[in-house]
Amino acid sequence: MAVVENKETRYAVWPAFVHARCPRCRRAEMFSTPMYSFKSQVMKKTCEHCGLTYEREPGYFYVAMLLSYAMFVAEMVTLAIAIHVLTGSNNPWVYVGVIILVGVLLSPFNFRYSRVILLYWLTPGLHYQPEMSKDKAE
Repeated sequence: MAVVENKETRYAVWPAFVHARCPRCRRAEMFSTPMYSFKSQVMKKTCEHCGLTYEREPGYFYVAMLLSYAMFVAEMVTLAIAIHVLTGSNNPWVYVGVIILVGVLLSPFNFRYSRVILLYWLTPGLHYQPEMSKDKAE
């Protein structure tokens, strides 16, 4: 999805974020495998379009692990409140079973989007550069 401004192609942030595109050019995909498949998710080392190295330094994605944990906690608290409101159950095994099941189902989502959030909004000095979005001269 492109938004045209001043005869220059600019790519909108939300479609690029949702589709896990490069944060600098918003053109190339950051992952080489789908979110839900029988293969594990593989993140590309560099952007195929602009050459951005995603892992800025060794251990860079440890922050994404903490972000994934925060996402998991928020999802589980929301789920526990929803279970209580919808069922009114006091049985702890209902909560444990549903929360573990949903936690396992959402773990690929949390893995992918914790890294995308880290690169899009929590990395100092990494911003969208419209000039990098242009097609390469062939």
